[in-house]
Amino acid sequence: MQFDLTGKTAFVTGATSGLGQHFARLLARAGANVAVAGRRADRLQGLENELTGSGGRCATVVLDVTKAEALAPALDQAEARFGAIDILVNNAGMNVQGLVVEQSVADFDAVMNTNLRAPFLLAQEVGRRMIARKKGGRIINLGSIGSFRVLPGLAAYCISKAGLAMMTQCLAREWARYDINVNAICPGYIETELNGAWFNSDQGQAQIRSFPKRRLEKEEDLDGLFLLLASDASRAITGSIIAIDEAQSL
Repeated sequence: MQFDLTGKTAFVTGATSGLGQHFARLLARAGANVAVAGRRADRLQGLENELTGSGGRCATVVLDVTKAEALAPALDQAEARFGAIDILVNNAGMNVQGLVVEQSVADFDAVMNTNLRAPFLLAQEVGRRMIARKKGGRIINLGSIGSFRVLPGLAAYCISKAGLAMMTQCLAREWARYDINVNAICPGYIETELNGAWFNSDQGQAQIRSFPKRRLEKEEDLDGLFLLLASDASRAITGSIIAIDEAQSL
């Protein structure tokens, strides 16, 4: 099995922090040209400097994924630099914590627009381009254990991730004939900027102790699966919703 991505072009959303940055570094080390997209230009530029400084090829694309009119131009910008996109990583995401009766329409819409609508529209546009060039490609959606189980206090988030899982299967079925593989990785709890304060609190530490392995998952635990799905070694894998969560969902 070879996970060499030399010559491939990847487009990664939510690349200003957390898993987005991690996946960008992973793709660059595997030889891919990486377009990193997100809202915070300074962080993207720092990541570009880091990756190019270590011999990688990286381009910054400032993008708010909730702005539908900005998606095609962002892809055009990446393709002008590196050529046609072979790998789309739908990583951008957010959550709003609280009881359902306390959620505002704006809160619900913000979660859905970021976690479900944006990945759909990006995949739609990338899919059109892949079909037109008759070469196929890979789309990796970042789901969650919330795609198939309830995470208390995160109803809108879970609903969006469940939708993302079904979207993954719908696109995989429709685009199989074009050699476009669409899969979803569903991680468990990983400490990020969004949840760091919680997991360092007494309640968060108690939650960690409730996990089967009594620990949080690490970003690098996703590396093998991610590279498999991004590479030609996964040519027979499409429409899969894969939990990689240290049994947290059990």
